[in-house]
Amino acid sequence: MSKPPRIGLLGAGPWAERTQAPALAAHPGLEFSGVWGRRPEAAAALAAAHDTTAHSGEAGIDALFAESDAIAFALPPDVQAPLAVRAAAAGCHLIMDKPVATTVEGARAVADAAAAANVASVVFCTLRFSPVTSAWIDDQVATGGWFTAHAQWLGSLYGPSAESSPFAASPWRREKGGLWDVGPHALSALIPLLGDVTEVTAVRGEPDLTHLVLRHNSGATSTAALSLSAPSKGARTGFVAHGEHGVVSLPEEWGDPIGSFTAAVDALLASVRSGLPHACDVRFGLRLTEILVEAEKQVAAAAAGK
Repeated sequence: MSKPPRIGLLGAGPWAERTQAPALAAHPGLEFSGVWGRRPEAAAALAAAHDTTAHSGEAGIDALFAESDAIAFALPPDVQAPLAVRAAAAGCHLIMDKPVATTVEGARAVADAAAAANVASVVFCTLRFSPVTSAWIDDQVATGGWFTAHAQWLGSLYGPSAESSPFAASPWRREKGGLWDVGPHALSALIPLLGDVTEVTAVRGEPDLTHLVLRHNSGATSTAALSLSAPSKGARTGFVAHGEHGVVSLPEEWGDPIGSFTAAVDALLASVRSGLPHACDVRFGLRLTEILVEAEKQVAAAAAGK
């Protein structure tokens, strides 16, 4: 790109306000081309805060695509997926939130559209772009020799003593729970270390706790415990890998999400320049969706058999 790339933002909620918009506005190597929101007043407020253009309605989506080289998403998964298909068809590169979609069909449509349009893509799995955690994952991949790993993402967003959070009002998050909201975090670290998932076993506890046992193509197995409804004093995030070189734990500090999203933008721009796909692109996002859908099917089948 001879001129600074223009990146627009779809979404004007809490995540966009706290992470994507500040990162795009502060990035020295791009032009923040505009904000579209489902609520016109929210889009206008966010655009005004960052000295860019507000868009709303169907015409606003197409206008933002026309004014942008890339589109960042801060929308619920099954809202962002069809819009990403449209963005790719308009020639825009994609920075998507996780999960890409909550259906395999929705995620595959995005991957197919990106391939057909030959646009670059990145899925913003935070661990893969935070400087601290991404470096840790790279180090463990280089070390190798891991035979198991155990992930715990036990949030208290809906726990009995949870404090008020703007993210708790998200309908999709409440409906889909920890499996879909924090499951991508766990998988984004497990898969690089142990290989693609070849077998999934899922068990649901109340009210929102899902246990996964995974077999990987390396022959290793792993586990993950995922929830958004843990009691606040019982909430924790942890990731431990065991291997021939010892036991290692993921750093507890993930860093500033604005910095992590900036790194995701840089990764997208590097992929555009090189023509090489990023490891955490929409095809990886599709794979995450396939795994989570299989887990959800097993949970539903067990519930139906009671």
